Amino acid sequence: MTVDPNAATQGFPSPGPVHRRSHPARYLVPALVAAAVAVGLGAYGKAHDPAGTAFNIAGFSSTGAVKSWLATTAFFFALVQVVSAFMVYGRLPGPRWAPALHRWSGRIAFLVAVPVAVHCLYALGYQTYESRVLWHSLLGCFFFGAFSAKMLLLRSERLPGWLLPIIGGLVFAVLTAIWLTSALWFFRTFGVTT
Repeated sequence: MTVDPNAATQGFPSPGPVHRRSHPARYLVPALVAAAVAVGLGAYGKAHDPAGTAFNIAGFSSTGAVKSWLATTAFFFALVQVVSAFMVYGRLPGPRWAPALHRWSGRIAFLVAVPVAVHCLYALGYQTYESRVLWHSLLGCFFFGAFSAKMLLLRSERLPGWLLPIIGGLVFAVLTAIWLTSALWFFRTFGVTT
């Protein structure tokens, strides 16, 4: 018996599902967007003359305190996102609403991190006068690039199962390093004040 290659178009089912491997080029767009975002933020921060302040919120002693508390809030919600990711992937027991917790904790972490980034870029710029500040500047730009790539990959189909956890873990690790080089440094230097 021969199989007609046009059988699927004649109303007959195809002999079996066609499994296509995802082509590596499909990851090129997220990688290019990540690079463009990171380099663009760094270039803007370097070219921009720092204004010294971007915002201040009543009740806080300084813009550094505002930035540190917002960064700590973002870091807390990022921790919630990591724990909820383990629940979603079945590595930890969790409630049925763990996927919603994962999505919303990520959204909140990002929304709280944006004013911090705006303050860093507008008020301080891309600084390199000491190693802590240099690493903070580099990692801040890298974070928003990696986050952009992660968001683009979320909408892709047929991703390898390991890819999103790796990218998510990388984004969290970079955010942790950013928090260590900014908010934790601020609290250790100036005290835990508002």
